[in-house]
Amino acid sequence: MSMHRGIDAPDIVFTGCSVTNANAAPFTPAPGAKRREVVVKGRRVKTVDVHAHCLMPEAAKLANQNVTEVHRPGMILGDERMRQMDHMGIDVEALSINPFWYRTERDVAAEIVRMQNEKLADFCGRHPDRFVAFASVALQYPDLAVQQLEHAVKKLGLRGAAVGASVAGEEFANPKFHPFWAKCEELDVLVFLHPQSTPELAGRFKGNGWLSNVIGNPLDTTIALAHLIFEGTLDRFPGLKICAAHGGGYLGSYAPRMDHGCRITPSECNPAIKLKKKPTEYMRDLYFDSLVFTSEALRHLAAEVGSSQIVIGTDHPIPWNPNPVDHIMGTESLSDEEKIAILGGTAAKLLKIQ
Repeated sequence: MSMHRGIDAPDIVFTGCSVTNANAAPFTPAPGAKRREVVVKGRRVKTVDVHAHCLMPEAAKLANQNVTEVHRPGMILGDERMRQMDHMGIDVEALSINPFWYRTERDVAAEIVRMQNEKLADFCGRHPDRFVAFASVALQYPDLAVQQLEHAVKKLGLRGAAVGASVAGEEFANPKFHPFWAKCEELDVLVFLHPQSTPELAGRFKGNGWLSNVIGNPLDTTIALAHLIFEGTLDRFPGLKICAAHGGGYLGSYAPRMDHGCRITPSECNPAIKLKKKPTEYMRDLYFDSLVFTSEALRHLAAEVGSSQIVIGTDHPIPWNPNPVDHIMGTESLSDEEKIAILGGTAAKLLKIQ
C-alpha cells in the first residue's frame, strides 16, 4: 500500500482498544519535531512497543463492523503515525488487530484473516525498521487458526499471533484450542493477548466512566490467564510465550490469593488437574506490558513477575500514556539493565527483531 493514500480510502487505520472506539484525543507531536532517541548509561537503546493497534476498514466491513469513527487524520498508517512514534521515543511497534471476527462464518473469517495478514506483512516489509506485526487468526476454527499462523509466520514473516481473551465465550483452556497452542510453541512465537471487555458483564458496565474498558478489560485478561494456569494449559505447553496487555489485568496486584483457593475449598478444584507448581509461579513464565500507569504499579509488577517479563506497551494510538519511555525511566526501583530490557531488549528477543 502507499503511505500517502487519502483519508477517504485508507488500507490500514489505527484504532484503540475496540474496533470502533477511536474518540480519544490523538497524540499531537509538534510539527518538525525530531525523533527522540533513548539513551541509558550512554548507550542508545532501541525501544519496542508490543501493544499498538490498527484496523483495516475493508476487512472490518466483511464482519459488518462500523469503522466510520476511525477515518480521520492521524489514524492512517503512514508518516503521521511514525511522527507520533518519534515523539514518544518508540523505535519499533508490533502491530496487532483486536479480533472482531470470532463469531463469523468460516469463509468470512478466513477472508478477513487473509486480507489482514497480507496487508500487515506488506506494510511491515515497506518499513522493516519501524514495524513488525502479529498475525490475525480465526480461533473459532482451531484447525484453520493453525494453518493461518503457520502461513503468516513462515511465508509472510509475521512475528506471532494476536488473540482476544476468549473465543465467543469459550476459554482458551478448552482442549479444542490445544492444537493452536501447540503450533505457537512449535513455531516459538509470541502470543499477544488483548481483552475484549468481559462481555458477559456488559449490563453492569453501563453508566459513567467507560467501565467496560477501565474495569472490563483488565478483568477479561485476569480471567483468561487464571484459566490457562488452573486448567493446566501452561503445564501442557511449557514453551508457550504469552504477553498479556495492560500489565496482565488484576493478577499483578492480587495473584497470591490464587495460591490458597484449593487449600481452603478443595471441593472447587479438580483433583485430576495436578499443577506442577503454585499458581503464582506461572506468572514468571508469562510476559506483561508496562501499561500500569504509575512507577509504584510498575515496581510492584516487576516484584511479582520479574522485570525480565515486562515489555513496553503503549496501546497506541489511544493516548493512555503519551510518555511511555519516561514511565520506565522514572521508575527508580529498576536498575539501568532492567530498564534497557523493558525498553526493548526483551521484546526484541521475543519478536526476533535485529
